[in-house]
Amino acid sequence: MKVHKGDTVLVISGKDKGAKGKVLQAYPDRNRILVEGVNRIKNTAISTNQRGARSGGIVTQEAPIHVSNVMVVDSDGKPTRIGYRVDEETGKRVRISKRNGKDI
Repeated sequence: MKVHKGDTVLVISGKDKGAKGKVLQAYPDRNRILVEGVNRIKNTAISTNQRGARSGGIVTQEAPIHVSNVMVVDSDGKPTRIGYRVDEETGKRVRISKRNGKDI
């Protein structure tokens, strides 16, 4: 998966189209990511204290979205596709922007 935790992404499709956010968590086995402030859902939370009294309520939280619905934002602040190149010194793969060829 080409999107990693900490990347800034732009949502390109779905109900939150046009929203930018930071990737909080990546789930590579499911091809989904959790983006800050995007795809917010309401969930009921029930908590009990030591005496057995119940408290809780409705909690708003982010839900994962599919990685195909986002594009990574490069250093210029524009959405781009991701490519790879091999660094000559270390021999490791480095992610690059397909739009301008710079490292991400």
